[in-house]
Amino acid sequence: MKTLYEEMAFIAMHFHWSPGDLLRLEHRDRRRWCAEISAVNRARNGTPPNPFDV
Repeated sequence: MKTLYEEMAFIAMHFHWSPGDLLRLEHRDRRRWCAEISAVNRARNGTPPNPFDV
């Protein structure tokens, strides 16, 4: 259950979608949105996809 709330908070923070809209998404779709948002944030910050790759 914790993962659901983490995913919802992460997406809502960036897109301001309602809890109802987020709950209607399939789990894999929420995970995909989280991954896409993370990729955009990494690109903006100049962070490599895997910060442990040196």
